Amino acid sequence: MSRKVLIVGGVAGGATAAARLRRLDEEAHIVMFERDAYISFANCGLPYYIGDSIKERSKLLVQTPEAMYRRFNIDIRTESEVMELRPDSKTVLVRSKERGEYEESYDAVILSPGARPIRPNLPGIDSARIHTLRNIPDTDRIKARVVEEKVQSAIVIGGGFIGVEMAENLRDIGLDVTLIEGGPQILAPFDSEMSAVLAKELEERGVNLLMSQTVAAFQEADNRIQVQTADGSTLTSEIVILAIGVTPDTGFLKNSGLELGPRGHIIVNDRLETNLDQVYAVGDAVEVVDFVNGSKTAIPLAGPANKQGRIAADNVYGLETTYKGSQGTSIIKVFGLTGAATGNNEKTLQRLGLPYHVSYVHPNSHAAYYPGATPLSLKLLFDDQGTVLGAQAVGYDGVDKRIDDIATVIRFRGNVTDLTELELAYAPPYSSAKDPVNMAGYTAENILSGRTQVFTAQQLATRDTANTILVDVRSELEHANGHIPDSLNIPVDEMRSRLDELDASKEIWVYCQVGLRGYTASRILQQKGFKVRNLTGGYKTYQMANYKPGRVTTPPAGKQANQVNLQQERTAAEGQIASTAETMIQATAELDACGLCCPGPLVQLRMKMDELSSGEILHVTATDAGFYEDVQAWVKMSGNQLRQVSKNPNGTIEAYVEKGAPLTEAVSTAPAQATADGSSMIVFSGDLDKAIASFIIANGAAASGKKVTMFFTFWGLNIIRKPEKVAVSKNMIGRMFGAMMPRGSKKLSLSRMNMMGMGAKMIRSVMNNNNVSSLEELIQSAIQQGVEIVACQMSMDVMGIKHEELIDGVKVAGVGYYLGKADQSGINLFI
Repeated sequence: MSRKVLIVGGVAGGATAAARLRRLDEEAHIVMFERDAYISFANCGLPYYIGDSIKERSKLLVQTPEAMYRRFNIDIRTESEVMELRPDSKTVLVRSKERGEYEESYDAVILSPGARPIRPNLPGIDSARIHTLRNIPDTDRIKARVVEEKVQSAIVIGGGFIGVEMAENLRDIGLDVTLIEGGPQILAPFDSEMSAVLAKELEERGVNLLMSQTVAAFQEADNRIQVQTADGSTLTSEIVILAIGVTPDTGFLKNSGLELGPRGHIIVNDRLETNLDQVYAVGDAVEVVDFVNGSKTAIPLAGPANKQGRIAADNVYGLETTYKGSQGTSIIKVFGLTGAATGNNEKTLQRLGLPYHVSYVHPNSHAAYYPGATPLSLKLLFDDQGTVLGAQAVGYDGVDKRIDDIATVIRFRGNVTDLTELELAYAPPYSSAKDPVNMAGYTAENILSGRTQVFTAQQLATRDTANTILVDVRSELEHANGHIPDSLNIPVDEMRSRLDELDASKEIWVYCQVGLRGYTASRILQQKGFKVRNLTGGYKTYQMANYKPGRVTTPPAGKQANQVNLQQERTAAEGQIASTAETMIQATAELDACGLCCPGPLVQLRMKMDELSSGEILHVTATDAGFYEDVQAWVKMSGNQLRQVSKNPNGTIEAYVEKGAPLTEAVSTAPAQATADGSSMIVFSGDLDKAIASFIIANGAAASGKKVTMFFTFWGLNIIRKPEKVAVSKNMIGRMFGAMMPRGSKKLSLSRMNMMGMGAKMIRSVMNNNNVSSLEELIQSAIQQGVEIVACQMSMDVMGIKHEELIDGVKVAGVGYYLGKADQSGINLFI
């Protein structure tokens, strides 16, 4: 005799359970009840149909009753709502549009009622202009209002996944959109600094964010609706989307004897059985186990619901399959950006009192030298044993596969070493030889091993300024373009020669742009006897953590409206951008700085601008995320004008920079003042690391507009020797020196850890992998920027070096010439 199985609810959990059960048992009598007309639809795709990304409504329908009946022979009863579960008689009470009220018996029941949107009891909540989004009829109503009434504005209440997706899609079809969120951040699965990147993207695309605001009432007026907030403000639009969360749709079970959790979720065991005989439950309405920490939770996601539907069907059939919990892996598109998370976030770990460590990396999505590489930010959480507890990522490309990799490691209770050992697919268009996931593992290993002590951006607020020193180890150019307040600038390549500027009795807190140079600086200082910490994730993470949503932007609406035009109406404190309608700007010259990391794009920008005349316009394209802010700061320092800057959906940043008037012209009416704004340096050392440091400083200073003179003497002359042998007449001593000394920059050795030349090869490899210019490229860049390279005549005579042996563009002069240049300089260095 066949068993009769009732399935209450379709969509993800119920429809999957029905199909699985039929494949297991051809003889079972399976009845599915669905209160709406649609048994299986792509509920995650509903916002994208409203936003016209999905053009055809029919594509939302995953399965129709007719097709499912033909394929699986399932008795499907749409527009039939189960009103009561009666376990004593093993029946359910059904209210059907076609058949009225009736009872249906069962041998087993799988409950998949899902969750319904929360509608708070507020004045005016019943307005027809307030919509929620749960199913196809909801979608049709919103779509009809937007299209037929030609709606121009919308207010979205709630910054969860549905709220953000609706804000994006309504903005995409041209509406003015305001998103109101009751908490301090959007997208609760992310920690605040990661969600801030997504919030910034919303704002830059024209969505007005109102954070930490609650709604008090609604009121209709003149075919519009007013939203009154708790602080007394009133906003007006033509439509409101209510997306403040969901609650389990389990009201019909309250008199059944079924055990429910404190928020109304159905309590189940690992076989998805309830406390009632032969009653199972799946989907958004059930309480599950958090796979990472073992606590009870609810995670309303389609992926877990599908898996639970299959497992419940297995157990009805008798296969004894278990559900091991959910880790909440999720992903969202926010215009051009993607955000994804898996496992626990910091808020969860702190709430449960669980100890953890945190690290950040900001690598490129694939090899920087291959076109289209864009940066992504990856946050990793792990415990004292290295077990991976959670991860979050934000970027333009490759975010999904990195989170999927880490989600897999979490599912197998893996640790950070497992991340370092993952052998992932690599080719330049897809990744790097050391994938971002590997890099996250390496960074975490360094923390656990004690090779580095870290601090987070949030801990800066409680830093003991009396007993710590904050040091920016980036270049002068980067520091001048923006830095953490109260920080001393000592570039990492100068660290060994400037240790006397640091107080060994204090703890040194170092930071760089993304954490890598900071780690190098921390290793130098630690081995020199200093107590040191490195800012994990660097200045980029600091900027993320300190971004405050809430400024209003109004760029043109529509999918092609990605430009944010800049007027020079910027608040000095916040650097906010006042944007206007998109305009066409005719560029005089082009610069492709894609794939370069900071400060590469700025250096290239400076060099290219030097070639232009006043009033000419340079169009720059870059992929370094920091360039968006950097270029805005750089034009202020350099006296040029930023006509327009934009972020494209693929992560590229475009800027139009107009060449300013020459300095003499710009200040011709001002009284003459004596200044010493040049930079000069004596390069005495012939060590590779010191040569690199000297040219990084020179390039940075030149890019900032300073006149730079480099005076090479004694061993430093080897840096500017030609690599090939030059036929010149020398005496015996000269020939001996020439044979013994390195011939050119490529033959230089490291000052420490040279290891018979292996150290120099390693540092060059690391620079190449991190897209840092080689010494030879830095030399060429300095020459192109107008850095004056001078060889000491006296030293050349002593060393037996002839002018013909030096690279092109080198001037030969004496110490008097250098002293004259030094007298005109504000900065003088000896390297």
